[in-house]
Amino acid sequence: MDPELRSRLQLIWGVILALTGVGLIFRIPQVMPRIGEIESFTGALPFITFCFYFMAAVLIGGGVKKILAHFRRGTRIPPP
Repeated sequence: MDPELRSRLQLIWGVILALTGVGLIFRIPQVMPRIGEIESFTGALPFITFCFYFMAAVLIGGGVKKILAHFRRGTRIPPP
């Protein structure tokens, strides 16, 4: 695979990861009341909320890491 194409795909994947994490942060407050309606999950609601926010943070962190790696590498892609 062409190194330039691979670099662009990694950048796109990083942006998708970061945007998914941001979207998850906005979606959590809408979903948590519906999850709270399920009796078996009522006691674990704080843990479930923590897990969702942790997942969002991991997605954003991974996306930002890929984006930063792309721009740090810049045009220093080694020739094939």
